[in-house]
Amino acid sequence: MKILIIEYRDITHPEAGGAEVILLEIFKRIVAQGHTVDYLCNGHGRAAREEVIEGIRILRRGRQPYFNIIVPWVYRFELKKNGYDVIIEGIDKLPFFMPLFERNVPVLCVIPHLFGTTVFREASFLVGSYVYLYERLIPFVYRKCMFSVLSQGTRDDLIGRGIPAQQLKVIYSGLSQDQYDAPSRKPVADHPILIYLGRIKKYKGIELGVEAVRLLKDKYPSIEYQVVGTGDYLDDLKSLVSRAGVNDRVSFLGHKRGREKTALLQQANVLLYTSPKEGWGLSVVEANLCGTVVVASDAQGLRESVVNGKTGFLVKHGDVPALAQRIDELLSNPALYDAMRAEAITWAKSFTWERATGETLALIQEECRRFSST
Repeated sequence: MKILIIEYRDITHPEAGGAEVILLEIFKRIVAQGHTVDYLCNGHGRAAREEVIEGIRILRRGRQPYFNIIVPWVYRFELKKNGYDVIIEGIDKLPFFMPLFERNVPVLCVIPHLFGTTVFREASFLVGSYVYLYERLIPFVYRKCMFSVLSQGTRDDLIGRGIPAQQLKVIYSGLSQDQYDAPSRKPVADHPILIYLGRIKKYKGIELGVEAVRLLKDKYPSIEYQVVGTGDYLDDLKSLVSRAGVNDRVSFLGHKRGREKTALLQQANVLLYTSPKEGWGLSVVEANLCGTVVVASDAQGLRESVVNGKTGFLVKHGDVPALAQRIDELLSNPALYDAMRAEAITWAKSFTWERATGETLALIQEECRRFSST
């Protein structure tokens, strides 16, 4: 098959997150099975206009602010002639509405999660309204399409928006099992390390971890909160840290990949993930595979990646005292921590890219057959 992926970012983008990792890991394995994959995304920095990554041909066109507007034109005048068998549309920012521009090729949507009203926490009212209204059109534009979603929470969200349940398939993320391993034992209270790993965006709620550190710093004088990633909320977050008086407790480590990222997850005691909505929470299970327990918001997506009371704790989003209490509970009780750590490792080992790839390829083939028969 010839497959075209359309997604805002590729894995080399400075703000690439879980969605881009998932697409790369699955589709590089699909390429290895003999299929051809092109990946249309926006350009960034001095990135090449075209390059091949893990067998996937990356095509960078335009820039992020107007990328969704130019996609139909790039497809019509440049890419349509390639004769793709299927278009994979990643909808984790704005939809591209490809079914309106291509009626002879099936469009399969991949959705980690939709913003809904949470977009107004991230963007201005004008930009937020733009995203919100685009999302409202999804059930109408994609009414004949199949959807691959990352969690039951996203599936329920789409059903609530009017997408028929039979057009939705939950495919959980995988993990690179050989990239992560857990140290045999990690100290808990001597120098407790909390970590956030992901994009630095306002809606992610990273400041809740900062407030929790402020509440815990007297009991744990050497506590450290490591914020790993980049994003447009970084300067605001640094200002917030300064106002909270915890500059000496919070470190900003930038974007990390590969063994550097693994080493940080291995040495951390607790991963914090305090966003109000996620598609799944890839960093959660990555941390679990490194033997790191999680405290996260009781929110869509995270309810499925965290087994509450076993691999970590879920707390009401925005409840900083409850967040601090759960962190304290883990740091002050080594027996509890060790038990949850063991559960976390076992849980994370159940997620493989081979399973996710097989399910994705089966769905693509099913959609191609379904489309050709209509």
